[in-house]
Amino acid sequence: MSLKQRFPFLRWSVLRMVTLPRNISRTGQVGDGREDAVVRYVLANARAGDIDDVIATIDRFAYDKSMLMNVGDEKGELLDAAVRRAEPALAVELGTYAGYSALRIARAAPQARVVSVELAEANAANARTVWAHAGVADRVSCVVGTIGDGGRTLDVLARDHGLTPGSLDFLFLDHDKVAYLPDLQSILERDGLRQGAIVVADNILVPGAPKYRAYMREQQSVLFDTVEHKAHAEYQSLIPDLVLESRYLGTR
Repeated sequence: MSLKQRFPFLRWSVLRMVTLPRNISRTGQVGDGREDAVVRYVLANARAGDIDDVIATIDRFAYDKSMLMNVGDEKGELLDAAVRRAEPALAVELGTYAGYSALRIARAAPQARVVSVELAEANAANARTVWAHAGVADRVSCVVGTIGDGGRTLDVLARDHGLTPGSLDFLFLDHDKVAYLPDLQSILERDGLRQGAIVVADNILVPGAPKYRAYMREQQSVLFDTVEHKAHAEYQSLIPDLVLESRYLGTR
């Protein structure tokens, strides 16, 4: 790992992310075109139909070109392992971005239908292009919306994607950190999780989801059984982060 890779603040693309938080929260993109650039990079450099090569190409872009806000390679291995433990038929992701983590879920669970929910239409379009290039567009789809929209997106997930009571085997949270807890609770209110389902949440320390972490601690051995995985923030080895993996114990 190079000096710039280890120390992220030596990278201009990281500084851009730090200085443009309002743009990220409003549009789901940094604002310098990197999200479109990674799609072009994938199309130009990754072998079509090769999901492994597409994932590796996105990682290479994030290290060599511009930092990306996806789960990344280190924490991606934690995500992969959790998906394999869940053995999902239906997996839902909140926060699509460039489509990277949905690719990892699809690779770890080739039998699963993967549905990603994304607020920004531009990100959804980019992700669909990446998924098509990787050859998984037949089983990975994107719904543009947000769980916190008064039930409209949950209705779409139920009507069009099979999110019925007890149907959800795996849930990945990697969107607005403030929304982690209310969005999980909205899914719980509809009894979406099957008993034994796994919920994985990224970025618990950076940028942080303290209310979600506190909730999982309160619900330990009650509603969820949670393991905190130590890791680092995306694409560097300096800043620590946590990934929470929570198995749903069911209502008691």
